[in-house]
Amino acid sequence: MSVFGGRWVTLGAAVAALGPAAAMLLFGERQIQVDGWVHFTVVGLAAALATAAALALAVAGALLGDARAVLAGLAFSLMAALLCLHGAATPGILVGMNGVVAFTGGATLPVGCLILALGTLPELRRPAAVRPLLAALVVGCTGVLILGVTMMRWPALLPGVPEPRSALALAVLAVGLGACLLIGARAVRTYRLTRRVPDLAVAVGIAWLGTSLVGALVYDFRYVGWWMGHGLEIAGIAAVGIPVALDLRRGAAHRSRALWGDLRGADLVAAEEAFLGSQVRALLVALAEKDGSTEEHTRRVARLAVDVGEELGLPPGRLRSLATGGLLHDIGKLVVPDAVLNKPAELSREEFATIERHPTAGVDLLRELGGFDPLVRSLVHDHHERLDGSGYPRRLVESQISLEARILAVCDVYDALISPRVYRAAWDTEQAIELLRDGVGVQFDQRCVDALVRVLADERQAKPVAA
Repeated sequence: MSVFGGRWVTLGAAVAALGPAAAMLLFGERQIQVDGWVHFTVVGLAAALATAAALALAVAGALLGDARAVLAGLAFSLMAALLCLHGAATPGILVGMNGVVAFTGGATLPVGCLILALGTLPELRRPAAVRPLLAALVVGCTGVLILGVTMMRWPALLPGVPEPRSALALAVLAVGLGACLLIGARAVRTYRLTRRVPDLAVAVGIAWLGTSLVGALVYDFRYVGWWMGHGLEIAGIAAVGIPVALDLRRGAAHRSRALWGDLRGADLVAAEEAFLGSQVRALLVALAEKDGSTEEHTRRVARLAVDVGEELGLPPGRLRSLATGGLLHDIGKLVVPDAVLNKPAELSREEFATIERHPTAGVDLLRELGGFDPLVRSLVHDHHERLDGSGYPRRLVESQISLEARILAVCDVYDALISPRVYRAAWDTEQAIELLRDGVGVQFDQRCVDALVRVLADERQAKPVAA
């Protein structure tokens, strides 16, 4: 997706997310009379279809061992089942006046959003959680059925439902909106990393669910806002559930996990075609065909660079550019003659001058192809620049070099040092770090070297100890 096109998509999504809230604010207070059959048919049947789809999502996730999909299926199933019961309890159709319709209308969204918010717990996203989540799904759906039958038969058992705009209703609204904000923030961060429309649809769907919660707890059936909330609730379940189902169908590489917000820069590097686009993948394939060791080097550098970027707190958009720039930083070597690129000895001055042209060749290639943002192009151009101006090709100094380029430079040198060459053995980690530290303030950025050291220490701690 181009930068210009991405801005229009983002703007359109912002309008789609906020437009219903604005409409509810403007027209929600208007009174309306709607026949009970409309509520029974439209809400009940739509919710029944949503329940079936949500259960199918949970089952598909269970078959693939995907706890995320099962958790989403659990939340959507309970939301849709409560909404289905809400429609079935319409007074004057199957039953007379009852409190079930109000109780289910107020409980649907807080229950679902709180379950989705539990996705912040890593334990509930692991394959081992599939079985307990399925058990919770069965218990939850059975409980909704029993709840409906019991409360319509003995309405006195129904607990009191807060009146719209009462203190209790506003407290429930605050909790529900807090859960929506948490989930929505995760979805927005994921979209800023992936730039995929389905991930943006999840964020829009969460906004709709939050707005529908306002309709349920601020208005009653006499007002337009209440009816708008019903429509947004069903639309929100679809906007969130459909992308999750599509990702599940596409396979593990495409699962962006927008609801959970646990996508990292390293995931972009590991599945570049799914998250960075087919153009990046095609360039890496071409580089691998040219020189497999260079392509492997770019992957290692990109992975290390995004880990360092996350350690330094780079925002998602810049982290995405760093992942792309890291993968493509040596793409200009496509034009370097094989005899120079694969020479089994140190390069002569003329040969090194040929190598020095690869950053410029790389950025020219990306500019010709189009679709790469300025930061990605600058990373390809500047990854051999040094703080004291001793780098190439433009001899940039300190403030002229972006933080991302400084990160890439440190990671590039580190991986080159610890990788074996035909004319020298690989350095060990301590030797490579010592060289980088010797160059701090002259060639390399202090923050980047320190962050790299922390990342490497975390990687060593994370490795399982051999028995």
